[in-house]
Amino acid sequence: MRGWWREIAGLVLPVSCGGCGSPRTALCPRCAAELTGAGPRRVRPAPEPPGLPDVHAAASYEGGVRTLLLAHKERGALPLAGPLGGALAGAVEAAVRAVDGPSRGPGARELMLVPVPSSRRSVRARGHDPTRRIAWAAAGRLRRAGRAVRVLPVLRQGRPVADQSGLDARGRLANLAGALEVAPGAVRLLRKGVAAGGRVVLVDDLMTTGASLAEAARATAWAVGSARPGVHTLFIPGLPDSLKEGVSEALFEQPVAAVVASSPSSFEINRNPRGSCIVAGGER
Repeated sequence: MRGWWREIAGLVLPVSCGGCGSPRTALCPRCAAELTGAGPRRVRPAPEPPGLPDVHAAASYEGGVRTLLLAHKERGALPLAGPLGGALAGAVEAAVRAVDGPSRGPGARELMLVPVPSSRRSVRARGHDPTRRIAWAAAGRLRRAGRAVRVLPVLRQGRPVADQSGLDARGRLANLAGALEVAPGAVRLLRKGVAAGGRVVLVDDLMTTGASLAEAARATAWAVGSARPGVHTLFIPGLPDSLKEGVSEALFEQPVAAVVASSPSSFEINRNPRGSCIVAGGER
């Protein structure tokens, strides 16, 4: 029941835009356009962590978008989950379309949205899990658009990790290596969905260095194993020897990923020639 007072407060107290503070609206037209106006694009951090799946983001993490995400995550502006989920739904569609092509209706593959988990400490401090809340909102939007979709919050932290905010790309990758796992009771559920042809889409509110999504991809692949023989082997360069057992021989389909926002530099690198190196930065 943590956070219930925020739900009630949102119904009875005056509302202002979570992005710019404009009165009498949770999201003004200008901030809404900043969130979804440019449309989702593929993003790549630099350096790109080993094993990072293809990632699509709805917006750049700056200006009003940054304020919106922080308001939802840190200040309990829970009504923003709706528009943020709508933006994530667009990124999910773009990510899936890039690998599977446009497909809806009865013959379309089921989408399984797997949120990147927050630490238990963060969830307790915030009173809610922002990524999971946004994932549910995205799933609702996708269902209304005709997609078969489920949210599978199957990932959890298997060991404590340090606060990511003060770490660079290399430090974040080392901090998260081997930290995530699929909860034992959920492995069968995930495998069953994959074996039935479902498409795993890792989702998060924000990507900075990509370390969290790369680790989520590794943990998901580890759990799925050879549930779908005949598709390509995921090669994870630089994976520590301690994590290679059971992964290098597994055949599975690499997941794709979608986020609400990504570091501005990860957008910039898509407009720069190969060989350029723009280091992603930001908050996670």
